[in-house]
Amino acid sequence: MIDPTQKKPVFVYLRSAIIFTVVGLALGLALGWQSTGTISGAMTIFFICTVLAVLEISLSFDNAIVNANKLKEMSAVWQRRFLTWGIIIAVFGMRIVFPLLIVVIAANVGPIDAVIMAALQPDEYARIMHEAHLPIAAFGGTFLMMVALTFFFDHEKDIHWVEWLEHRMAKYATIKGVEIAFVLALALAFSRLLDGPERDVFVYSAIYGLLTFLLVEVLGGFLDKSQEATKAAAQGGLGAFLYLEVLDASFSFDGVIGAFALTQNLFVIAIGLGIGAMYVRSMTIMLVERGTLAEYRFLEHGAFYAILILSVIMYCQTLFHIPEVITGLGGAALIGVSLWSSIRWNRNENA
Repeated sequence: MIDPTQKKPVFVYLRSAIIFTVVGLALGLALGWQSTGTISGAMTIFFICTVLAVLEISLSFDNAIVNANKLKEMSAVWQRRFLTWGIIIAVFGMRIVFPLLIVVIAANVGPIDAVIMAALQPDEYARIMHEAHLPIAAFGGTFLMMVALTFFFDHEKDIHWVEWLEHRMAKYATIKGVEIAFVLALALAFSRLLDGPERDVFVYSAIYGLLTFLLVEVLGGFLDKSQEATKAAAQGGLGAFLYLEVLDASFSFDGVIGAFALTQNLFVIAIGLGIGAMYVRSMTIMLVERGTLAEYRFLEHGAFYAILILSVIMYCQTLFHIPEVITGLGGAALIGVSLWSSIRWNRNENA
C-alpha cells in the first residue's frame, strides 16, 4: 500500500512523467518531420504537443486531487492496479480508443476505417468529433456535477471552506435525492435554450450521465461490500477502481474534444494528452504519499469546486465555445486559492 509517511523529493514522483514527456515530444518531432519533411513542420507539431500537454495538466489538477482522495481508501492491491492498469486505460483508452469509438458510432464505420480516416482524412475526422460534442458535454457535465454535489451534500461533512454555502448544503443533504433533483432541474433548464433535435439529444445524454453515476455508485458499493462477506482480498477496491476510471473518462471528454481546436491529427492529440495523463498519475501518487490532503484541509474543497465549475462550463459549451485555456486556468485558480486558505488556516492554528 502507498505509505503516506514516505515523503520523497518531488522530482522522484515526476521522474516517470518527465521520461514520458521526453519520449513523447521526440515522437512528436519525428511525426512532424515524417508528415511535412521540414524543420518548421516538425517544430510546429512539437509545439502543439507541448501546448496540449500543458492544457491537459492544467485541466487535471482537480482530477489528481479527487483520485488521491479515493485512492487512499483503496486496498494495496487495487492501489497498484489503478496506478498501472488505470494509466494504461487513461492514456490509450481515453486518448486513442475513445475518439476512434466516437467516429465508429457517429459515422457508422468500422474501427479500421476510423483509423484510416484519422490518418488520411483528419478534417473529416475532426468534423465528426465536433458534431459529437453536444452529447459528450451533456453526459460528462452531468456526471461531474453529480461528483461535485455528492461531496458537498453530505450531512457528515464537518469541514467547510465557504462556510455559509457549504453548511447549508450539508444541512439539506438529509433530504434524499436533493442533488439529483438539482442536476435534473439544471439540465432541463439548459435544454430549453436549445432547439429541435439538439434539445432531445441534450436531455437524453444528461440522463445517461446521471444513470451512469448512480450505477457506478451502486455497483461500487456492492462490489466493495462483498469484500466484507468473502475472503477474496482482490475484490476489495473494484468499485472504487471503476468509479475512478469513469471519473477520469469524464474529465477527459473536455480535453479530447478541445484538442481538435489545435490539431486534427489523432496521433498528435494522443501524444500531447498522454503526457498530461502521466503527470496526473504522478501528482496523484505524490498527494497520497506526502499526505497533502490531510495537511491542507481546504485543498479538496477547491478541487470539487473546480469540478462543479467545469461541469457548468461543459453545459455552457453546448451553447457557445469557451476556450479550454479559461477552463484550465479557472480550475487551477480555485485550487490555488484553496491551498492559500489552507496555509493561512494552519498558520492561525499554530499561532
